[in-house]
Amino acid sequence: MPARRANAVWEGGLKDGRGRVKLGSGAYEGAYSFASRFEEGTGTNPEELIGAAHAGCYSMALSAGLEKSGFKPKRVQTEARVHLEKAADGFRISRVELQTVAEVPGIDEQAFREHAEAAKKGCPVSKALAGVDIQLDARLAR
Repeated sequence: MPARRANAVWEGGLKDGRGRVKLGSGAYEGAYSFASRFEEGTGTNPEELIGAAHAGCYSMALSAGLEKSGFKPKRVQTEARVHLEKAADGFRISRVELQTVAEVPGIDEQAFREHAEAAKKGCPVSKALAGVDIQLDARLAR
C-alpha cells in the first residue's frame, strides 16, 4: 500500500500567522489560521480535515462490510463532528461524533446496527483515533 502524503506550511506567530495545507494528490489545497481553528474564521483546520478523513473512511468501511455480507448499499452518507477542547495539559481532540444515514435494500435494523458498529471499530481512521471517544448515530434511510 502506498504511503499517503500531505503537507502544511505555517508562517508567523500563533495568533497572527497563517498557513496552507495541501494534499499530496493535489485534490485539495487551502488556507488555515488561528481564527479558522479556534474561532469561526475563514479556511480549514486540522480537526475539519480529520473529520473528512474519518467520515470518508467510515462510509467506505460500512459499505464494504455490508457488501461482503450480501447487502449492497445504494448510499452511505456520514458526517463527522470533531470536538477540540482545552484540557489541563493543552488542547486535545476529545470526541468525534459520527452521524450516518445509509440506504441499504433488504437489511433489517439489527443487522444494520451490527454492521455500523463493526465499521466504527474496523475503520483505519477510527483505529488511529483510538484514544478519542467515538460516538455513532447510524440510521437506515427508508
